[in-house]
Amino acid sequence: MQIMSLSTKPTPLSPQGYLLDIFSSKAAREGAVIRRKSRDIDRYIGRDVFVSELHRRGYRAVENAGQIIIFCNAEPVRPLI
Repeated sequence: MQIMSLSTKPTPLSPQGYLLDIFSSKAAREGAVIRRKSRDIDRYIGRDVFVSELHRRGYRAVENAGQIIIFCNAEPVRPLI
């Protein structure tokens, strides 16, 4: 009897795997907006590596209530209020 995992997507085990997972998502590839938990970014890759990758790609991000919103494009981000 084979036990199957409930998740078909492997958990990223390395910082490189986690970055690949984030930036290869359909939304990221299309230049849209994605959201990740701050604690996951800190746990899997570290804040400094994440910020460096944002700079390298020319992306912006904001943090609020334990979530990081990543703008996967180089367009300006303007607060509404």
